Amino acid sequence: MKTLKGPGTARLIIKKSVFIGYASPVNSEEEAKAFIAEIKAYHRDATHNVSAYLINNGKNFAVRYDDDGEPKGSAGKPVLKVIQNKGLSNVVVVVTRYFGRIKLGYGGLVKAYSETASKAIKSAGIIKVHETERFQVTFPYSLFNMVKETIENGNGKITDEEYSENVTFTVETRKRDAEKLMVLLSEKTRGKARMKKLFMNPFKGDP
Repeated sequence: MKTLKGPGTARLIIKKSVFIGYASPVNSEEEAKAFIAEIKAYHRDATHNVSAYLINNGKNFAVRYDDDGEPKGSAGKPVLKVIQNKGLSNVVVVVTRYFGRIKLGYGGLVKAYSETASKAIKSAGIIKVHETERFQVTFPYSLFNMVKETIENGNGKITDEEYSENVTFTVETRKRDAEKLMVLLSEKTRGKARMKKLFMNPFKGDP
């Protein structure tokens, strides 16, 4: 799954019309709608504020686009297609247009909105994301080095450490690797390490 690293913007002038693109990562449809409303308020004097978003956070799925007064299918849909063609999720894009008194025609509009959306997304940057899982492992001090090395070699990350009668590590790893790592820890310590699953983090990203 891919999404945006952060917000991005782009500005194009095509036959005297000014196109300003805004792209942003979002976690829900509500956030997408709020972002669109914010851009519309900021550019309330614009001729059009075209938008599209695609949400897929594991629990909810939503796809919407709005031509905002442009000919049907010439603006919002091309913006959405850019999002889809790049394989992005949890993304909202708004393209604002200030009309330059020269008509672009249907094909010209499609190209202008697509290009502006694409450049805004490029400005934002794309990252790959993966679902993660967390668990705790509790073990005797004598196994400290073995447990730590096993976690690190198994693509796990120690996010917290507690020291009392025993040592307890909080470990975060990709969901697909969590079960395998817990089994490996149990085998390496001959059952002396106790594991406890924690809540699942929705997503983590890599550049």
